[in-house]
Amino acid sequence: MRLYLAAFAVVTILASATVVPLIGAPGLTAAETERKVPRFVSLRANEVNLRTGPGRRYPIEWVYHKRGLPIEITAEFDKWRRVRDHEGATGWVHQSLLSGRRNALITEARLLRSKPDDDARPLARLSPGVLAELISCSENWCRLEVNNLRGWIRQDQFFGALAGESVGN
Repeated sequence: MRLYLAAFAVVTILASATVVPLIGAPGLTAAETERKVPRFVSLRANEVNLRTGPGRRYPIEWVYHKRGLPIEITAEFDKWRRVRDHEGATGWVHQSLLSGRRNALITEARLLRSKPDDDARPLARLSPGVLAELISCSENWCRLEVNNLRGWIRQDQFFGALAGESVGN
C-alpha cells in the first residue's frame, strides 16, 4: 500500500502480518557490490529514500519504512543501485542503505511446510506482509525462518529470490 505525504510517497507494509525484526543487518561488502545483476538484497535501515536517479541531487520518489525489506538490484552506477520492489516500483538507492542479508516477503497467504514437498505437513499459514529470513534455496524450494520457526516454501511463492536461484548452498 502506498501513502502519499507531502511531495513524496511513503511505502509501508501493513503491520497486520507477523514480521520478523532484523537486528544488526550488515552493510554491503566490496564483494557483494561486485556481484552480477539482477540480484536480491534487503534494506539496511528503517528509512530508505528511493530516488529518481543515481545521486543525492535527484528527487526522492518513495521512502521505505521497513528494515529488512527484500529488494531487487537491476543495475549499478558507482555507489548507487537501481532497484525494484515487490510492487514493481523502480528507482535508485545508495549502496550504504542496502544489506547483503537475504529475506523473503510473503505477498499472498501461503503455507510454510515441514519438508520441500507440496504434500508435506503445514507448519504455519503465512499472511501477506510477513517478512522472513531466507536461509537457502535449491530445486525451486526455499527454507525460511519466521519467528524461530523454520520451514519450506516454493520459490515462486514469495518476493526475494530469482526464479531457479540457488541460495546458501
